[in-house]
Amino acid sequence: MSSNVVYAIVKAGGRQEKVAVGDVVVVDRLAAQAGATVELPALLLVDGDKVTTDAAALAAITVTAEVVRDEKGPKIDILKYKNKTGYRKRQGHRQRLTRLKVTGIK
Repeated sequence: MSSNVVYAIVKAGGRQEKVAVGDVVVVDRLAAQAGATVELPALLLVDGDKVTTDAAALAAITVTAEVVRDEKGPKIDILKYKNKTGYRKRQGHRQRLTRLKVTGIK
């Protein structure tokens, strides 16, 4: 049973993401403007029944993506409290993210 599925595992923003052409992926903020093209390093490539993990072969593979927009993640509330001391601290955080659309795996 031969399937014609092509996807890659790429490293983006300290994490690994499974991407195929046309996928939209949200990664940690990249230093690129909206509409710019970025290249992501491939860690694994699956082309039908053929799986490529060799570092020398993966060096020739390019996964290109277009920056759709910058955005922020959900609000995270950080509350610290110590009993009987009057210590309370409240802090919030919103992670900066970049939305990418994968345009090619070559």
